[in-house]
Amino acid sequence: MEETTTVANRDPGEGPWAWGAELDPMLQVRRARGLLTGRRGERALREAVEGRTVLLTGASSGIGRETARRLGHAGAEILLVARRRDRLEELAEEVRGQGGTAHVLPCDLTSADAIAELVEQIRADHDGVDVLVNNAGHSIRRTLERSTDRLHDFERVMELNYFGAVRLTVPLVADMRARGGGHVVNVSTMGVQFGYEPRFAAYLASKAAVDAFTRSAAPETRRDHVRWTTVYMPLVRTDMITPTKAFHRAPAMSVERGASMVLDGIVRRPVRVTHPFGTMSQAAQLVIPRRMEAAMSRTVGRRRAPETAVAPPAA
Repeated sequence: MEETTTVANRDPGEGPWAWGAELDPMLQVRRARGLLTGRRGERALREAVEGRTVLLTGASSGIGRETARRLGHAGAEILLVARRRDRLEELAEEVRGQGGTAHVLPCDLTSADAIAELVEQIRADHDGVDVLVNNAGHSIRRTLERSTDRLHDFERVMELNYFGAVRLTVPLVADMRARGGGHVVNVSTMGVQFGYEPRFAAYLASKAAVDAFTRSAAPETRRDHVRWTTVYMPLVRTDMITPTKAFHRAPAMSVERGASMVLDGIVRRPVRVTHPFGTMSQAAQLVIPRRMEAAMSRTVGRRRAPETAVAPPAA
């Protein structure tokens, strides 16, 4: 999917992500193929989702909200999941105003009981889903030294980012298998590919756990035509990064471009969607791991930006 950010509203800090994406040779191949077949952009998205039921968590803001708008415009029936009913109602009205179909399903994804009730409601009212997008999550930036007396922060991040996703995914995937297929899209972070990312032990551990869960589950469900995609998202200018002052001037991708990565995963159903910078970093840590570790270690000593509390969750 091509991003839709205009020149007028593009974040100047997005530049490196925009031109860096052009380094992906497969992107150029897909563009050429789209020109030849006419199947690209909004047409490709409509063919992939029209008439299908898509459940999207973390839909109330940021990437989730933009993804929902574009899914609705493409003809998907969207199940909007987040904690904040008022924001979901507002988004649902916007989607319906475009001629789309949206249902509001408020849920606290840190609660096992609430998730169980949500699953039963989905089964009763919608007979399952065709596509599940696990987008909800929150982050925390804190050194190990300052985490010694705050181990509950690790638990809180895991509760939403990992256990919340698993509690929702397992029963819905069981329904997909019984119905003959489906698709799970997990929105992860490029930090998992970077590997050596100081101050983010709690957050990256939770995302890496979902990564490992996905790699184990995908072969089990392949025969039943359930596909899994992981989207390794770069830094995106959303509410999640607001509490971290170190990110205020950092190059960040636009919400529109981030949503395009999620939609690309839905359309193509690849194993992963990422950015060339993530692929290059992952390759570097395989070839020169100690040098990568040493380089990142020096950044810890050089920068003393304030630590952050858990950011507002996209749930």
